Amino acid sequence: MIGYITRKFIALVLTLVLVSLVIFLVLRLLPGDPAQLVLGINASPESLSRLRAQLGLNKPLHLQYIDWLRGLLTGNLGNSIFYEKSVGALITSRLAVTLPLTLLATLLSIIIAIPMGIFAATHHRKPGDFGIIALSQLGISIPAFWLGILGLLLFSVKLNLLPAGGFTEWGVNPVGAIKSLILPVITLAIIQSAALTRMTRSSTLEVLSQDYVTAARGRGLPETRVLSKHVLSNSLISIITLIGLQVGQMLAGAVVVESVFHLPGLGRLLILAVEQRDLQLVQGVVTILVGAIIMINYLVDLAYGILDPRIRLT
Repeated sequence: MIGYITRKFIALVLTLVLVSLVIFLVLRLLPGDPAQLVLGINASPESLSRLRAQLGLNKPLHLQYIDWLRGLLTGNLGNSIFYEKSVGALITSRLAVTLPLTLLATLLSIIIAIPMGIFAATHHRKPGDFGIIALSQLGISIPAFWLGILGLLLFSVKLNLLPAGGFTEWGVNPVGAIKSLILPVITLAIIQSAALTRMTRSSTLEVLSQDYVTAARGRGLPETRVLSKHVLSNSLISIITLIGLQVGQMLAGAVVVESVFHLPGLGRLLILAVEQRDLQLVQGVVTILVGAIIMINYLVDLAYGILDPRIRLT
């Protein structure tokens, strides 16, 4: 197991270095002068010169990358030109919204999807199976923004049970912060649980057809024990793979839900940074998001090795 973890960790480090290089080069090698892009075409030569020095653009490209990588390793992502604040501080403040939103939506989608997927598989080609397939197909088809708007109309406008948008800071009112996240979490969870239900159903059906499940039932084991010990444990690799992908998607792509509910999350911060041509902030947010997705994939790989010892030998 130690050798497996070491190999995956080396691959993780190499991937992070390669990704950081790609992000740096893409933003540096875009057509045009980055300082001109930030300040506009009417900027004076003196302003452009000061901004180039501030961003380190007057140095050779390899020295710019080394300086940026050194800052990244020490937690210094530079300063936002538009907000005039530390990029790291801006990202940290927005993660206080995006991270709970993603984790709670993931947890709720798992609670919904796995029991429904197992139920559908164990009632294959019966009314319950067909009903769950129809519901999951509906969930896959519904756009997240439309589902969010319906939730606002019902629970905020008509029933007046939940806030219509915005976010209450955790330090100001924790209960208000939780209320602000209820509708966004449910919206994301419904969308994500639809695909996870289909994956759980198909993985469970595949395992149910295996000989060792038939043998377990032949030995007279209770159905609940067969499902928990032999079926679910052998279905988890495919399920965990999809969960890992969904967490990455929600971290990077929750901007639609954050926009509908006016949440000051990381996705909205990235959109605003692009609109304001704040290259330092764009570079920092993209790096954090991509790094988080790579870390999630690393944890998924480690889970593979725990669930199936044969994978450690590959």
